[in-house]
Amino acid sequence: MRVNGAPVATPVQADHGLRLLDYLREVLGLTGAKEGCGMGECGSCTVIIDGRAMTSCLVLVGQVLEAEILTVEGLAAAGHGPLQDAFVARQAVQCGYCIPGVLNSCAALLDRESDPSDAQICQALDGNLCRCTAYNRFYDAVHDAAAARHPNGAGA
Repeated sequence: MRVNGAPVATPVQADHGLRLLDYLREVLGLTGAKEGCGMGECGSCTVIIDGRAMTSCLVLVGQVLEAEILTVEGLAAAGHGPLQDAFVARQAVQCGYCIPGVLNSCAALLDRESDPSDAQICQALDGNLCRCTAYNRFYDAVHDAAAARHPNGAGA
């Protein structure tokens, strides 16, 4: 398993049945992913596993022993600093509880689509609930981040 670009020691057999969310928070000390509903419905625990945004409360450690995992703590180093900057600039962060999961969903989208449409952003955020209803600001921030990645309008 690699987390945020760095290899981690192979989890002991007893940890294979832990939820990835608990492993990240309690064993590795990465507390960005939040426990929300614990049923994969709210998206506050979303991380990126092998390029796909997934709720870490529904994934067991034993299922991702060979996976590349990206948490909100690793987004900037993975090239998503402009996304985080855009969320701040657009004041898209309200209470902040959902933001790690939202950022991971948006980062996974931007890795697939260099200039996503509103429909693609909507689909990417389908599993993320924001009680503060900052969704319009999320969309603006994703568009800003996409533009920042391609400052000459080159797109991809």
